Amino acid sequence: MQNMTEYAKEQIKTAVNAALEKVTSEPLPAFIVETPADSANGDFSCNAAMTCSKALKKNPREIAGLITENLALDKNILDRVETAGPGFLNFFLASGWYAEAVKCITAQKDDFGRSDFGAGKRVLIEFVSANPTGPMHIGNARGGALGDSLASVMERAGYYVEREFYVNDAGNQIEKFSLSLCVRYLQAMGEDIEMPEDSYHGDDIIEHINNYISEYGNALLVNPLSESQMKYLLANYAVQKNIQKLKEDLEKYRIKYNTWFRESTLHLDNAPMKIVELLKEKGHTYEQDGALWLKASEFGDEKDRVLIRSNGVPTYLVPDIAYHYNKLEERKFDIAIDILGADHHGYIPRMNAALAALGVDTARLKVIIMQMVRLVRGGEAVKLSKRSGKAITLATLLDEVPLDAARFFFNLREANTHIDFDLDLAIEESNKNPVYYVQYAHARICSIIRRLADEGITCTFPESLAFTEKTEFELIKKAAELPSETEKAAQELNPSRITRYVLELAQTFNKFYETCRIKGEEENILQSRLTLCHAVKIALKNALEMLKVEAPEKM
Repeated sequence: MQNMTEYAKEQIKTAVNAALEKVTSEPLPAFIVETPADSANGDFSCNAAMTCSKALKKNPREIAGLITENLALDKNILDRVETAGPGFLNFFLASGWYAEAVKCITAQKDDFGRSDFGAGKRVLIEFVSANPTGPMHIGNARGGALGDSLASVMERAGYYVEREFYVNDAGNQIEKFSLSLCVRYLQAMGEDIEMPEDSYHGDDIIEHINNYISEYGNALLVNPLSESQMKYLLANYAVQKNIQKLKEDLEKYRIKYNTWFRESTLHLDNAPMKIVELLKEKGHTYEQDGALWLKASEFGDEKDRVLIRSNGVPTYLVPDIAYHYNKLEERKFDIAIDILGADHHGYIPRMNAALAALGVDTARLKVIIMQMVRLVRGGEAVKLSKRSGKAITLATLLDEVPLDAARFFFNLREANTHIDFDLDLAIEESNKNPVYYVQYAHARICSIIRRLADEGITCTFPESLAFTEKTEFELIKKAAELPSETEKAAQELNPSRITRYVLELAQTFNKFYETCRIKGEEENILQSRLTLCHAVKIALKNALEMLKVEAPEKM
């Protein structure tokens, strides 16, 4: 019984269906079993009496009575059922369920929360993918925490997951980058040449050139090269340095990718033009005004899209199509997940149209649109680092706030909501700080176990567990929710469910801690509560691991 909560729900569905079969042979509509907001209304509530009212031509409360008369409940799981309101069936868990749930958690230990829900499906999650022309900004910081945590959640839910960084080392931004480097190099070599207005004027360009000159001097001028050769060599040098810095910053952020996929490899293989030819063969293109167009409007997009401009140059859409075709059809991932910024809404229908035109099931592409982050200090929005006075990047953020706080805060909200990241709160060591609150709950449990052990009291994990208090029952139910929360988070592509779960679990534990003594209680009560503490410790640690947030034993 890996997922105790879902198991109880299935028992209710089975029992209600069996009861209805005794009442009628008519086909009946579906019903749901859910957890009420108020535990006074039971541990689970079922609306079967209401949904079946029309089919049975009876009052819902009358149907509820018929169901309860014919219910055969497993008394080890469900203690009783009550009818409430217009006909809701409210089910109450048996004491045996609570004991079994705690034993399941402590037996599974590090594996508690895992499931085979994903059935081993191959998933590729592409996230961050910052341009290799500069450092990562705050949006990338949010995308990193979101993508990496989602990957961990899906792994725990039974998927095979790979993390990928798409390096945009081709196209207009690289052309502009290489030109900027070339001009700065020639300036450093004494040539009187001005930087084009639309080039990159940042200090990082000058820093790259200074480093290049310190390594190679004037080598590019000793053996005269064409401008394109010079630009290529300088850009390749700087891009490699930037990619290495990206890797270092992301590894510091606890993110390690399976693949750093370079866009340039698509062009080396001529993949973009192969995709164009494939779309032509399938009859989904046409020529107009000297350009080649995709019939995107035939596949759900708002308008047709240009693939090849009238000057013969492909649009940015072509290598993007080739990249997604590579993920889904050539590398055979069952699902490809893209995490993109808020300005990419229009990207979804055009990519879906292109994939549909290629005969790819668009349901296999999942796109998460991530909203903006606003940094706040002292109640005011900030854009500059306190230390450097420059724009806050991922690297400077991690210099200012604890890594655990950064990862936790970025997953406090769903991706489609804006975030106000409170820099002051992130470093505050108090219960106002959500990550501190959760970590302190874990450390408190470890302290309880440690102090008792110092007095010679260790947990024996007895076969017979006794729970009688409301706060005990609430804590056990909350701890037992981790497997279903993990599955739901994977299904919804929403790791913030796990963040909310650990906050709720920590809060529920603190209520238990305030009302239930351990030391000094009768032996069976002491051992039961100590076993429960171990179970909660396991649930907290396993959930925090999905967020790659530490679960400290001392604070």
